[in-house]
Amino acid sequence: MTIQYDLKQQKRVYERWANIYDMLYLKLLAASQRRVAQAASLAGPRILEVGVGTGLVLRYYAANTAVIGADLSVPMLCKAQEKVRDLSLQHVLGVVAMDACRLGFADASFDAVSVPFVITLVPDPEGALDEIARVLKPGGTIAIVSRFGAETGVQAAFETMIAPLMKRVGWSSSFKVSRVANWAQKSGNIELVEVKAGLYFKLLRLRKTGG
Repeated sequence: MTIQYDLKQQKRVYERWANIYDMLYLKLLAASQRRVAQAASLAGPRILEVGVGTGLVLRYYAANTAVIGADLSVPMLCKAQEKVRDLSLQHVLGVVAMDACRLGFADASFDAVSVPFVITLVPDPEGALDEIARVLKPGGTIAIVSRFGAETGVQAAFETMIAPLMKRVGWSSSFKVSRVANWAQKSGNIELVEVKAGLYFKLLRLRKTGG
């Protein structure tokens, strides 16, 4: 019941954001969008983007890739479809409405899964990561970019305190890299291979072992 409620709340939040998201984040997130797209493109041609939103990252994938974007918000997906058409993004196969915890793809379907600015916001991050790992081929890459909270200290305490407020407006303040690292360690077949810090956002690169 909690997850269902959170999904409904999340849909409402992003429906409100759909028309103004690009104005706020087109330039602010551009460098990190390029980095996550490049990390995914290096892993192989078939890419799933989880949390495609209005499609701001789509233009940055390599021309020889085949990208599918998934997102919970239909209003944001409409914006993404407009970009695919207006920018002639021929490497984008399509965008689909989908819950990150219930990805409608077969096991081992993708060479890479990119997760830009969304893993800290989904109601069940570990469940989403489990699904992402399921649809990823052995040897494939998970590329995550987001704003992660401090691990310890006064900043961490403050970020935890304001987390409920941030969640209500569709942001996150207290989600830590260690949460992803702990999930990877428990998974048995995912390893965290790189954490690259930017000015404000971090890029995490994970690899699925085997095969």
